[in-house]
Amino acid sequence: MPSRRALLFSVLPVLELDRGAIGFGGLSGLHLAQDLTLTAVSDLGRWLTARLVVEGLVPRALVDVRTGYLRDGAGLPLQGREGDAECLARLPDGTWLVGFERWHRIRAYRSLNGAGDYVEAPPGLEAAPPNGGLESLAVLADGRWLAIAEYLEGPVRGTAMAWLGGPRRWVSMAYRPAQDFAATDACALPDGGALVLERHFSIFGGFSARLMHLPAAMIRAARPGTVLEGRQILSTRDALPPENWEGVSVTRMQGGLVAALVSDDNERSFQRGLVALFPLDLG
Repeated sequence: MPSRRALLFSVLPVLELDRGAIGFGGLSGLHLAQDLTLTAVSDLGRWLTARLVVEGLVPRALVDVRTGYLRDGAGLPLQGREGDAECLARLPDGTWLVGFERWHRIRAYRSLNGAGDYVEAPPGLEAAPPNGGLESLAVLADGRWLAIAEYLEGPVRGTAMAWLGGPRRWVSMAYRPAQDFAATDACALPDGGALVLERHFSIFGGFSARLMHLPAAMIRAARPGTVLEGRQILSTRDALPPENWEGVSVTRMQGGLVAALVSDDNERSFQRGLVALFPLDLG
């Protein structure tokens, strides 16, 4: 079982994950259910489910941890570049959607321990750089999917390619991150809006991230070529340790909406896999 130690930083406590106990790191996509079942995928072709133990809004431990390999259509474990899972979303019927980089595609899993079927990826995604493809995927309240590429240039200077819709109904548009930032994950809000997690890295400045709110009205009004641009609701410089924050999810706890974040440790000794929770104020 991962460590029960909760590390205190600045404003919010975070849970440091025990990579040795889990068996792997590199967590890049996140889903947190209302019963506090935490599900994540790794860029090493692995998946994890566990129950998140909290005190108030302080994450204390992962218990009942289960892990396994993501699989191809024949049920064989994905290997190497085939397994670079970067984002995770869930359909209303319980099907998991996993987005992959390097070999850019989306697979659908009835069970994360089963075979993964191809679904139609957004048009043009194949042109993304190997390590700059689909990092953000969310199933919105109206059933449409929101997808954002990390480093695939959009139709307007300073934007990345984004899409709304889903298989056979993708609509191409753009997402504008902050200068020198890139979108690394997205999740749906109950009112039809979405959150987008953006990350920045520099050799001298290290990691920073910010969480952006896309209002439901903006998404409803989006048309082909629309540039989506959110409002900042959190900067990790103010509230969280400077790590490689790559996954975001929203659930309802204690009568309000709570966002969960996970960081990708890249399997490096000097980085950490962390989980943080914080209440959402979208007013």
